[in-house]
Amino acid sequence: MEPMATSSESRFRRLSEALDYAFKQPTLLRQALTHRSFGTPNNERFEFVGDSILNYTVARMLYDQFPALSEGELSRLRANLVNQTTLAEIAHELKLGDYLYLGEGELKSGGFNRPSILADALEATFAAVSFDADFSAAEGVVRGLYVGRIRAIDPTKHAKDAKTRLQEALQAHKLPLPKYRILEQNGEAHEQWFRVSCDLGELAIETAGEGGSRRAAEQQAAEVALELLAQHIARGKKSR
Repeated sequence: MEPMATSSESRFRRLSEALDYAFKQPTLLRQALTHRSFGTPNNERFEFVGDSILNYTVARMLYDQFPALSEGELSRLRANLVNQTTLAEIAHELKLGDYLYLGEGELKSGGFNRPSILADALEATFAAVSFDADFSAAEGVVRGLYVGRIRAIDPTKHAKDAKTRLQEALQAHKLPLPKYRILEQNGEAHEQWFRVSCDLGELAIETAGEGGSRRAAEQQAAEVALELLAQHIARGKKSR
């Protein structure tokens, strides 16, 4: 969306409240929210730093929350929490798209709602906090956004990714493995978007997922398929 004709301080006030952080230098937040299509300075280098802040903070939160999990299990949990899909979900909750500075082409194509752009802007925002204050402040922002998600994790269900859990659930009930198919793919190489289906064949269950990579889209489709598979199995038990 186009920038509002107000000062940076007032324009970002609601976002700062949602982040629970007040910027001393609002220009840093503006840069974090500026896509390269708008011009320079933009958020590409900020995103590089923010990605590292995010990965460390989520890793530490998981390490503290789940002392019994192995390194591999913690890595899988972290991957599900720092991927583009989750970042875009958090960005939507923050209404981050309302604050983005985008070039005309991205505005016309709905860039303010594109998962890859939202995810990058959120990571860049973490970097902006660290530049405005320090690493501890940025870590605090990440923790505030992720604490509810991490507390809600059931490690017995989510230590493995959705595709693995779906495959194991189907095998346990002697059912055929799912088939994944790309329904739609667009965007340039550095900013692609995929829509993928997950077909459970004889169960007449077909779901769809989307994301900035084929793998992310498949994981989302598998997550929905898992829920429908569980409902199907529960109905089958009741009818016996």
